[in-house]
Amino acid sequence: MEKYEHTESFYTQKFGSVSKKTQLENEHFDLFSLDAFTGDNPAPIPYDQRDYYKIMLFKGKAKVLYADKVIEAKKQVLSFSNPLIPCKWIDKKDVQGGVFCIFDKEFFHQFADFSDYSVFQPGGNHVFELSDEQLEKSIALFERLFEEFESDYKHKYDVLRTTVFELMHLAMKIEPSSSTQSKEVNASQRISSMFLELLERQFPINDSHKSINLRTASDFAKQLNVHVNHLNRALKKTTNKTTSELIAERLLQESKILLKHSQQDISEIGYSLGFSEATHFSNFFKKHTEISPSQFRNV
Repeated sequence: MEKYEHTESFYTQKFGSVSKKTQLENEHFDLFSLDAFTGDNPAPIPYDQRDYYKIMLFKGKAKVLYADKVIEAKKQVLSFSNPLIPCKWIDKKDVQGGVFCIFDKEFFHQFADFSDYSVFQPGGNHVFELSDEQLEKSIALFERLFEEFESDYKHKYDVLRTTVFELMHLAMKIEPSSSTQSKEVNASQRISSMFLELLERQFPINDSHKSINLRTASDFAKQLNVHVNHLNRALKKTTNKTTSELIAERLLQESKILLKHSQQDISEIGYSLGFSEATHFSNFFKKHTEISPSQFRNV
């Protein structure tokens, strides 16, 4: 009974003060209650998902689309999200709350490279079903994050970094939840959906995101943990287009926006879109529009 009360009161007693928190208060690390982002009127996500890694403690039932996998959350899970791997939660049922922290690489600058750990790797395990005992340990770690985050201790960020690593190690000692090929989610549709989300995460190009990270079909296939031929077949089946055609379409769309609405010179635009030479970008643009980038800009 004591353990049950601890679990149930965790979100209201320890995180009650942040239950409605929807503003990003710290540039490199922040904590949120899940409550504000669920229900009939969920708050908008106050950060760009392509900038942050995320660790979430979730209570309830749901399915997680993560790269090439469908993972079922049966009761309570600890999940890890990489900004370059699309992750979607669907079929959420009986949600009993949760909490999550976000952080970027800058937060761990000169501390450790957490991205080398399997929970943030494309082929790793990212969702871990928790026993009641493991849930209590996870809660204790999130409690420590919250308490340190709100404290005035001058070295609190070192404690936060250490605690994030403890959450990672706790998860990696747990057998991962089994991924299942859901009959309700067509495999080709799922991979296509993940690819399109990952593609869209490369844009828009702006002062915070000066260039794309993924440029080729192989880049996307590697991030989605599938063979490039598998990705091509899935996209051809669902969109009737190849991976390269879809990438080219989105690059062309972004290049037109930048040519018309930015002050960047043409070579800078080409570089930001992954072209190593200005002539390569000009040839690409002319191939698809039959006019040069400069002609398009001056129309």
